[in-house]
Amino acid sequence: MPTHRTRRRLAGLGVAGALVAAIAIPANPASAEQAEISLGVYFGDTTIAAGSTGKIEGAIGYASSPVVLRDLTVRYDFAGLADTATVSPESPSSCETPEPSVLICAYPWEVDLDEWGYGGIFPVIIEPAADAKDGDEGTIKVSLSAAGFAPVSHEARVRVGEGVDLAAGPSTERSAAPGKAFTAPLKVSNAGTTVAKGVTVIFYNDYGIRAGKKYRNCTYVGTELRTCHFADDLAPGASYSATLAYQVAKDAFAPGFDYGEIGWMTPAEFEDFEAYLKSRGATVGEPGTGDELTLSEVGASIAARGFQADTEPDNNWSSLRLTVTGKNSTDLEAIGAKVSGAAGDEVVATVGFRNNGPATLDHGRSGSSVTYLQIQIPTGTSAVTAPDNCSPIKGEDEWGGPGEAGGRTYRCYAGTFIKAGDEELMDFGLRIDKVVPDSAGDVKVNVPCQCDGGFYADLKPANDVAKLVVNASGGQGDGGGQGDGGDGSELPITGANAALIAGVGGVLLAAGVAGFVLARRRRTHFTV
Repeated sequence: MPTHRTRRRLAGLGVAGALVAAIAIPANPASAEQAEISLGVYFGDTTIAAGSTGKIEGAIGYASSPVVLRDLTVRYDFAGLADTATVSPESPSSCETPEPSVLICAYPWEVDLDEWGYGGIFPVIIEPAADAKDGDEGTIKVSLSAAGFAPVSHEARVRVGEGVDLAAGPSTERSAAPGKAFTAPLKVSNAGTTVAKGVTVIFYNDYGIRAGKKYRNCTYVGTELRTCHFADDLAPGASYSATLAYQVAKDAFAPGFDYGEIGWMTPAEFEDFEAYLKSRGATVGEPGTGDELTLSEVGASIAARGFQADTEPDNNWSSLRLTVTGKNSTDLEAIGAKVSGAAGDEVVATVGFRNNGPATLDHGRSGSSVTYLQIQIPTGTSAVTAPDNCSPIKGEDEWGGPGEAGGRTYRCYAGTFIKAGDEELMDFGLRIDKVVPDSAGDVKVNVPCQCDGGFYADLKPANDVAKLVVNASGGQGDGGGQGDGGDGSELPITGANAALIAGVGGVLLAAGVAGFVLARRRRTHFTV
């Protein structure tokens, strides 16, 4: 039996091993506009082992649009867990118990919230009741409220099951070139004293690690392996192994490294995990159509009489480290734009960059920008809107806020993933203060930055600069522009109250257990 509580490793579509809250880009404080913003809350279904010290879980808050909340309060009502489990705050200083089976916790500071979520809000310890037994279950109701917003609630299921201890095998290292096949072992042990009645394994692989075969008891999105399910029993003290077929993506960057994480769950814990995925509109993918992947040395099946929960989830994880050999870089090309209008008009200029290939860039695991851009606002115009992923340069080592209008030169970060052949665009709202024929500013990609990420191995640096042209007379080209406003078309917006929509907004980075596509927003502080 463990001597410490286990922090639940139910992960969302994101960082492996934990349900990771998305970090929101700060927004303007809530105002009259908050009436149009709705809040949401989620608390994961949880399975705990009878006789254990339980698990730790926290609420996840959401907002339909970025907002800063004040007086955030979370209420836990666990009357539905009588004789099943107890609930207590991990940090009692912020919480109180005004009545039996109710816990109310309050934040004394502002909280940034957006549609991607903020997790781990007021974690609580969920511990099996003294007389709880395998098969017992109940519910906990979690409510979230903030100043100016009506409370929102979610009801979660809590189950008590048999305790088992799944232990992942050792980590593995492999090397291969883009497009080449390789294999890697998949290992798990039953380190406990109870038969494990089936197991599920989830995968969080970087882009370069693709499935070489599609087994019918595993699930996939395209060639991305996400889960495998094994119905047979794992005997106490026994170890089991299978061999997985992989392939390095043909467009993997090389030389480089790709990383994969492998985590084991009981069937009941996977049900809890899948409920979270469904709440976010996500999926584990579709089963393969090939042979069944089997674990060696599997014993006869024993009919499950209830639920099972892992008592030591910290040993459920192993990794695959792939060294991608050879040379396979890429060309990022700046995309400019050409717009026109009369004095006083407001227009939208769409600029950005394109990945011409051959390699795909994946910075999802680190959460860093694949590249950095610099956009110069043409003479005679003013930036009335800017994307949230761009900040104006105000001086040496001095920067404005994300999305701040009025800058003359902006430094922007990009997403964490750009596939070969794709482009990333962003919109700047420009007011034409004075008509200056052929007024132009530079759009630069691969700008050096003393930041995490960035790209400095471009195959064709000559196209790293494009032009943002206003009122071209014919001597200027089309600026290299693509997309809305980038092909030379005019997008005037008239009227003082015209709404200019910022295009890219915050960076969305793909990450997560089994590579699920939930994203979080990331702020970058530029240094040069």
